[in-house]
Amino acid sequence: MAMDAETNSLSLSDDEFAAMAKALGHPARVAIVRHLAAEGRCVCGRIVEIMPLAQSTVSQHLKVLKEAGLLLGEVEGPRICYCLDRERLARFAACAAGLDATEKP
Repeated sequence: MAMDAETNSLSLSDDEFAAMAKALGHPARVAIVRHLAAEGRCVCGRIVEIMPLAQSTVSQHLKVLKEAGLLLGEVEGPRICYCLDRERLARFAACAAGLDATEKP
């Protein structure tokens, strides 16, 4: 994505945007993001409790979301507490909203 002085803080590269879109391309990951948006932060075990998936599957989905930059994880003893990276999510949303703002012939 092109960056100028006004939108620099909200811009993502095409690669970053695509990685985030790909990470959100699975319904379980969207459910995790929605849950974290509502809860603010959550221990992995709590996410496992609300998802109809095995713990290892939930962990894999969390890994994909974290690698795409959508989540932050903080170690709390033997557990990891996840939260949304709201700044990056806002940048993703701004870039997605800008997709239809391209010049038309």
